[in-house]
Amino acid sequence: MKWISDVIVNFFVRMVIGIALIFFINQFLVSYEIDANVGINPVTVVTAGTLGVPGVCLLYGIVFF
Repeated sequence: MKWISDVIVNFFVRMVIGIALIFFINQFLVSYEIDANVGINPVTVVTAGTLGVPGVCLLYGIVFF
């Protein structure tokens, strides 16, 4: 049963890091007046929590496309 708690903790760590990355990347893009912001909503939070940093990159790839 320890693996269940490991999976949950891992998900929340990736989620927090993903939200922080989205926030700081959005701030960076706004400072250069680039209109490609990813919103922080339940879908992006779950994507960041499930996929981690590659998920955040995927979200920005979708926005830039």
